[in-house]
Amino acid sequence: PDHTTLLISQTGGGCRATNYVAFIRKALKDAGYPQIPVLALSVQGIETNPGFTYTPSLINRTMQAVVLGDLLMKVLYRVRPYELEPGSANALYEKWDKRAGDYLAGSKEYRRQTEGSFKKLVSELVDDFDNLPLRDIPRKPQVGVVGEILVKYHPDANNHVVDVIEREGCEAVVPGLMDFLLYCCYNSGYKYKELGNSAIVAMGGRLGIWAIEKYRHHANECLKKTNGKFTPWVHIDYKAELAKPILNLGNATGEGWFLTAEMVELIQEGAPNIICVQPFACLPNH
Repeated sequence: PDHTTLLISQTGGGCRATNYVAFIRKALKDAGYPQIPVLALSVQGIETNPGFTYTPSLINRTMQAVVLGDLLMKVLYRVRPYELEPGSANALYEKWDKRAGDYLAGSKEYRRQTEGSFKKLVSELVDDFDNLPLRDIPRKPQVGVVGEILVKYHPDANNHVVDVIEREGCEAVVPGLMDFLLYCCYNSGYKYKELGNSAIVAMGGRLGIWAIEKYRHHANECLKKTNGKFTPWVHIDYKAELAKPILNLGNATGEGWFLTAEMVELIQEGAPNIICVQPFACLPNH
């Protein structure tokens, strides 16, 4: 514990995620670990973190980590309800989770972290899950999971909702974390056009969208080659168009219009059953 730092994102908006930092500090103190510092990962600069700097290598590996995490979640949830040998999907996940971790840590096998080695890792990961032996049974009912950014992904926070879905004989479909980052980038453009916010920030948002899409482009191409077994991620501009007929894109607090867009996308992709998870008093979600 004396050599540990806890990192948590901080949105800076009118949302619970802005306050998580203070709650975590209190929780660590109450648990007997007052010496563990909490770093707030915030582009708004709400808090300063002396001694912590963003390097190109750190940013690069962070983006690759999000792509790998989203990819593992997508392929695992798609095949696990149909696995021929019980436990085989989780075993495959453990294998690739370790390999992804070894790559990001720069282990001996992945000492040179090049774009080519990352693409090779992604290609082999998708191929391995694509070739996992599955039962020849009809597609199970698909159930989407959307909601507040922490509760949506944290099993302890959402009462292990994915396990419940699979135990009930269904297939869980959980949109990726990267799309939330794209949503945040997209909003700067709306605020420039409709609210007169900074044009430079809006340009930065579009640049961010381009960079993020570049990171997951190869993974998307690999997913497309699986003949429909795994669906690729769609562009954030398309998601915004899905939400427009239902609500104004000025709804940008918390998950804002993004929540609606994900629900419409899930319905279009064959998952009309949707669980919306949120913590108590998360007003944007409600």
